[in-house]
Amino acid sequence: MPGNDLIHLAIPFFVVLLVLEATISARRGLDLFGRRDTFASLGLGLGNVVVGLFWKGVALAGYTAVHQWALFDFGTGALAWVAVIVADDFVYYWWHRLHHEIRFFWASHVSHHSSRRYNLATALRQSWTSPFTGFLFHLPLALLGFEPLLIIAAGSINLIYQFWIHTRLIDRLGPLEWVLNTPSHHRVHHGADVDYLDRNYAGILIVWDRLFGTFEPETAPPHYGLTKNVRSYNPVYLAFHEFAAILRDLRRAPDGRTALAYLFAPPGWSPDGSTLTAAQMRAARAAAATPR
Repeated sequence: MPGNDLIHLAIPFFVVLLVLEATISARRGLDLFGRRDTFASLGLGLGNVVVGLFWKGVALAGYTAVHQWALFDFGTGALAWVAVIVADDFVYYWWHRLHHEIRFFWASHVSHHSSRRYNLATALRQSWTSPFTGFLFHLPLALLGFEPLLIIAAGSINLIYQFWIHTRLIDRLGPLEWVLNTPSHHRVHHGADVDYLDRNYAGILIVWDRLFGTFEPETAPPHYGLTKNVRSYNPVYLAFHEFAAILRDLRRAPDGRTALAYLFAPPGWSPDGSTLTAAQMRAARAAAATPR
């Protein structure tokens, strides 16, 4: 299958670049890697590949079924490839954004943000459950008229592109910063600082963030990880700990409305304000900074 083949073909290059980054950082005396952290990232990456071996076949069958009612036929020529990559990137922006803004989806995505380090190994720290939700977001592309195999391949191209931007060794890239997602933009996305929370969702093109008001430039080195960091390096725990937290909250929810909020409100929401969402954190800081 093209999507899986692209990822598998890229794995040797991932390994070579990861070793190169580790070598350069060691020679420069930079503390970019941690052994347990790196193995946790590799474990999550391996699990994601295993899930993909099964799930991409299911996704292809689903896209093929929906494609029977396609509104248009874009074919498989060069323009179709360009169009599907751009369309996939647009869908990825909204998939990614909603996985930060809705707690149930965040439970699937949080594993990717669980490292307090930022390096190429972090790029491999992929979710074991997000491929399932990605399928739902991409179904409209098949209905629109893109060939199912092209949809699978475009998703893999998007993922492969994002590998190289998970590094601290590359600074700004001049005019490219206006159009493309770059290491600088993506470092912001992985920052746990209040200014950087829920920003720069782009996959390949940063123009979506500029267009929809979620762009934030890198003005200071980010502090990586979560607002409340996870201490475990166990890939299974990292993959599912937020789902377990949701279940605990649901058990103690006093009513159905609160239960729904635990599922679908932004991460950090609490009925008593004991924990805050990213928007509430920004509002609280702005209020504290306002002269009285």
